[in-house]
Amino acid sequence: MVSLAARSCDGVGGVMYASWRNLLPHRPELTKPFPMSGGCDPAPPHKPAEVGPCARCPDGVALLRARRGTRAMKLRQLELLRAVIRCETTVRAAHELGLSQPAVSNAIKHMESQLGFALFERVNNRLFATPEAMMIFRETEHLFDVYQALEARISDMRKHRLGSIRILASPPLGHSVIPLALRSFLAQSPGVAAHFDICSYSSTLASVGAGTAELGFVLGAGDDTGLCTEVFFSEPLVCIMPPEHPLATLPEVAPADIAGHSFVALQPDTRMGEMTRAIFRDCDVPFAFDVEVRYCNTACILVQAGVGVALVDALSALTCAGDRLTVRPVVPSHNVVASAVWSPKTPLSKSAAQFLRHVSRQAQGFMSRRAAL
Repeated sequence: MVSLAARSCDGVGGVMYASWRNLLPHRPELTKPFPMSGGCDPAPPHKPAEVGPCARCPDGVALLRARRGTRAMKLRQLELLRAVIRCETTVRAAHELGLSQPAVSNAIKHMESQLGFALFERVNNRLFATPEAMMIFRETEHLFDVYQALEARISDMRKHRLGSIRILASPPLGHSVIPLALRSFLAQSPGVAAHFDICSYSSTLASVGAGTAELGFVLGAGDDTGLCTEVFFSEPLVCIMPPEHPLATLPEVAPADIAGHSFVALQPDTRMGEMTRAIFRDCDVPFAFDVEVRYCNTACILVQAGVGVALVDALSALTCAGDRLTVRPVVPSHNVVASAVWSPKTPLSKSAAQFLRHVSRQAQGFMSRRAAL
């Protein structure tokens, strides 16, 4: 019987000799015989043939999986993974990506095999991301921000635009002064494209620091951000209420006056929510609310609907002010500061500097309206 040298996982990593006949069904890569040397016996190899890990024994399977896991994921795979996480079904993800549903399903299975762990739990024809998949989603957020910014710049060059600016703002500013500044800026800057989004305070600072946005606008930016800052608005906190509310008869409102009335509060992890709680604490007034919201704009809408009263920044209040909203100063007075932020590593472009001037002018207009109340 002819013998061949083959590597097998025998539990200790040694080399064993197996019969050709026994290997045939298990290792088809060994069916090609060694070259003959003129006689009936094959020429002995100088060393055992290296044929890779055994795919049948547990140690070999583990090694194969480890090798698969070392392959880096491609950008297209990450894009597909993120789409499925957002859409929760392969059908909607396929529509978003312009692919067929089977192609998306097969790609997910391939990624799971490549990584060696599950990316989704399948429940009632829906896909729910595992903690591992969500970790990948979060860690690639910045990567895709950079990629989208690059795509936007390439698009501008392709369309021969004069330039573009990428702007981010926290919700109180993104819902008030920034849209008005954009309108006036674009009217005076034909050929310039603006990319604008509303993000949280921390996300805005992080994106500007990473260079994925040129300009950011936030409330309460301190000197510890590591960014260049310019204050363009500073006005006291205000209390808003429906015109028929009992507090509307007061010239100014204190935390003690709010006690006993339905109160719409901002969440404690927001800059405004933190400030509001500090005011109540300094006045030794228990802080209690009936409705808690995340954004000042939401609080304004609820107050207009008659849900209660709220403490918000003047920009948000003046944006929503009208027949269904009354604005009163808060005592003791606490100023709300709005700042523009940009990276110290890159000077502002001409377009960004012009836009900042438009924001400052719009903010001055808000302060004039505030003085007239």
